[in-house]
Amino acid sequence: MEVRDSQVLAAMSHPLRRRLLDMLKLDGPATASVLAEKTGQAVGNVSHHLKVLSGAGLVVEAPELARDRRERWWRRPSEALSWATSDFVGDPVTEVAETVSLDRQMTLSRGWLSEMETAPAEWRDAWFSSDAWMRLTSAELAELNERMAALFAEFGAKAASDPSVERQSVFVFGRGFRAEP
Repeated sequence: MEVRDSQVLAAMSHPLRRRLLDMLKLDGPATASVLAEKTGQAVGNVSHHLKVLSGAGLVVEAPELARDRRERWWRRPSEALSWATSDFVGDPVTEVAETVSLDRQMTLSRGWLSEMETAPAEWRDAWFSSDAWMRLTSAELAELNERMAALFAEFGAKAASDPSVERQSVFVFGRGFRAEP
């Protein structure tokens, strides 16, 4: 889903709403009650944020999953969300969205570092942290982004292709931008 409306970007630029979107992507459809339990939030608070996400078209109801009229299930209409900051030049919501995203990435990274020593050995040995300085053109940086996104999509599809293998949730992120050492 290509986000081109700043109101949609603003709707997803909230830490809890980003987390709800992540959970619905990783675990599939859920009710507000299930999401509230997983996040430690009140059901009413989660319901409010789901309504905001729904108003922005970021989640939709899944009535086919409901057992009765009172039960409301929610799902993401699209697996991937992306936006180009160039679509929001001069709009302060861009910086907010990027800041929320970066804060989430750093929080998850710090969480892993704090639990790494007690994690099973195979997970301690499998994790990675990689960075590199390169000299690239803007077109080469765009190509690197496309190739990384394709690799992320390829590995993300493995769970759907073979659900018999036990998998753990894994967070992977990458950023590339112009900078000086």
